[in-house]
Amino acid sequence: MKLTTSKTLTPKLIIKLWIAFILLVLLMGVSYITITSYFAKLHYQETAQRLNAEIANHVIAEKFGNASPFLEDGSVNKSLFGDLMHDMMAVNQGIEVYLLDNQGSILYSVVLDPNDKDAAKSVSLAPIHTFIKNKGEKFILGDDPRNIGAKKIFSAAPYSVNGHQGFIYIVLTGEKFQIVSDTLSSQYFLKLGLGATILTMIFSALIGLLAIWFLTKNLRLITSTVVRFREGDLTARIENPERSDISIFANSFNDMADTIVNNIDKMQSVDLLRRELIANVSHDLRTPLAIMKGYIETLQIKRDTLSEKHKEEYLQITHDNIDKLSKLIQQLFEYSKLEAEQVTPIKEPFSITELSHDLIAKFNVLAIQKQIDLQIVNPEENCMVFADVSLVERALQNLIENALKYTEPNGKVTLSLNKKGKSVEIKISDTGAGIPESEQPYIFDRYKQVNESAKKQGSGLGLAIVKKIMELHDTTITVLSRPKEGSSFIFKLPTYAK
Repeated sequence: MKLTTSKTLTPKLIIKLWIAFILLVLLMGVSYITITSYFAKLHYQETAQRLNAEIANHVIAEKFGNASPFLEDGSVNKSLFGDLMHDMMAVNQGIEVYLLDNQGSILYSVVLDPNDKDAAKSVSLAPIHTFIKNKGEKFILGDDPRNIGAKKIFSAAPYSVNGHQGFIYIVLTGEKFQIVSDTLSSQYFLKLGLGATILTMIFSALIGLLAIWFLTKNLRLITSTVVRFREGDLTARIENPERSDISIFANSFNDMADTIVNNIDKMQSVDLLRRELIANVSHDLRTPLAIMKGYIETLQIKRDTLSEKHKEEYLQITHDNIDKLSKLIQQLFEYSKLEAEQVTPIKEPFSITELSHDLIAKFNVLAIQKQIDLQIVNPEENCMVFADVSLVERALQNLIENALKYTEPNGKVTLSLNKKGKSVEIKISDTGAGIPESEQPYIFDRYKQVNESAKKQGSGLGLAIVKKIMELHDTTITVLSRPKEGSSFIFKLPTYAK
């Protein structure tokens, strides 16, 4: 097994992982030494207190039985305490003996300087009572008279001699003991810390190398996949992302890659359509311009020889082509705004029934000219919808124009309104040539015309504009058609509820 990091992982990441790991190890080492020293000290204190729990009782039994700690005048027998401290310090120099009265006031101690203003004048009796009650079997700390606020292990016992009552209070770890203990402890824990740190670093380095290699295994795989995708392999995907330790990132990358590929496909498709659009628009712009130019040149060259009838005919042809050119430019401008999402529908309640009747009346003149029967099929109920009236009117105009364009003379075009639940269904049907089934999915594409011979009749943007208008209204338009049986375009708009 080769325990090396992949080149696909940045050095910064590896360095950060190692720094974090080293800091974690050091923190654990410091915490270990601190906790160990604390509990070792606690263990020693409890052990020392239990071993020396009866020392105060022994002092009272052996010393106070032979001589009184008080002189006849009631003062403290200092020579007795001097001998006592000499004997005890010969065995343990860390011991400090204090003579207390019933109130805890310090009557005498060899180690306590009466002129020391920082020294305590009394000792709290609560720990002493607890110690005596539990016979020294319970670990408890008492006051250190030489260091106000400090706590030390102790032994204590009550005395009652010649009418005097109080306590013998023995600090088991006095100032000398503390100095020696602190020196030795610092050396001990320094050695322990160095030894533990070196061993920990060695084992941690091995464990860390394995851990970093194992933890970054999935990250290296994902990184290599990302690099492949960046270098052009658009099929690169992270396999079994749900099994990865960082499945969210793996799934996100796969989704991102799919989105990028889809966008690239769409961009390529858009680019292809753009080129087709430019070619078709160029053709449709060139055709009416060429016709206008030809007739205008004819009028200029033969204006003296042409009859008024021919002049009027040429001018009318020129006028018709100008209308076609204006309509094409208007449709291009309108579609570009819709595709760029620069049109925001202003929805309001209006009568789709009244709008339909107005449009039928408007196109009826053209229908009569083409000998087409244009009708509206609508129940007596007035249908109210909630939509943008101008955009819906534009969509209906394009659909009716499209139906009239592909319907032969003596044919029929019908606009039907049917209320269905919470929506109104609008259907424009014709008896034209119909649309082959293979071409139906593409009829709403911009500049797509099924019948190539129809290019002379329009630009091919009408249905594309209708589709964009339907998308703005969160609805769809469908087509039902069979060759030689006509076509029906159907869409729905939400009804308006007062």
